[in-house]
Amino acid sequence: MKNTSAQSWIVFAAVAGVALLIDQLVHRKGPRAISLRRALIESAGWIAVSLAFAVWVYSSMGPQAGAEFLTGYLVEKSLSLDNIFVFLLIFHAFHTPAEFQHKALYAGIAGALFLRALFVIIGVELLNAFQAFEYILGAFLLLVATKMLVSDGRLLHPERNWMVRITEKVFPLSPGLETGSFFVKENQKWNVTPLFLVLVAIEAMDSVFAADSIPAVLAITRNTFLAYSSNVFAVLGLRALYFALAAILPRFRFLRHGIAAILLFVGAKMVLSEKFPIPTLVSLAIICGILASAILASVIARRRKPDGSTV
Repeated sequence: MKNTSAQSWIVFAAVAGVALLIDQLVHRKGPRAISLRRALIESAGWIAVSLAFAVWVYSSMGPQAGAEFLTGYLVEKSLSLDNIFVFLLIFHAFHTPAEFQHKALYAGIAGALFLRALFVIIGVELLNAFQAFEYILGAFLLLVATKMLVSDGRLLHPERNWMVRITEKVFPLSPGLETGSFFVKENQKWNVTPLFLVLVAIEAMDSVFAADSIPAVLAITRNTFLAYSSNVFAVLGLRALYFALAAILPRFRFLRHGIAAILLFVGAKMVLSEKFPIPTLVSLAIICGILASAILASVIARRRKPDGSTV
């Protein structure tokens, strides 16, 4: 399974490419707000494509590969829920109209695909070259999880991000979001728009998310194909997931705790893998259990009044 065939990469590229093309055709009518019903349908479609690909991995590469892909996909999908909170903060900070949010997310995800490919390749090579790097990544995940548990959020002021501030200093800024474009031409010069700053903020934060999620996926599998493909399918569905869940996710008060618990588990799994290896299917069950418990606890907490009675 270490050396993935060229055919597997071709199938992966074809499936992801066709899905992206269909997504583009669906949104070809231009800027408009995405309704909850449409977002739920699209999100379900991306999940169905991902699960179908997982079945293909299982049948063509074996049960172990199928389990690793599905576990990596679930880990990344769980961590992407944390991304949605940050996207909400970014759009709120820049006062981004609903009809332009899809464009910013789509462009941001396109950049994320390249960034994560780089992270996966470098991560796998370092893990293969240096045994100690496994413990470094595991300790890093434990640190990130601990910070999530004691912090209210990672990004309080996205408009003050260092990449955003550099962009504002280097490029002339054209005020207003009326055009829905990243660049506008004024007085024979090209200026960036606030929507471009939104894109920069999204890309800046994705570099942080990738630093969290890629080590988490590498704790599940060292196979470059499985690590990257599971990441890609989770990221490609993130835009639809945002519009489907942005309004309701903040109600799940224990979701961030669940995400932190998942990071704690995969970090411990990586650190202890030499002496206490955990089978992939067991990891999958534990991660599902953590996520389900966080959601269930949030639902129960919402149904209770401050005095302890139920709604």
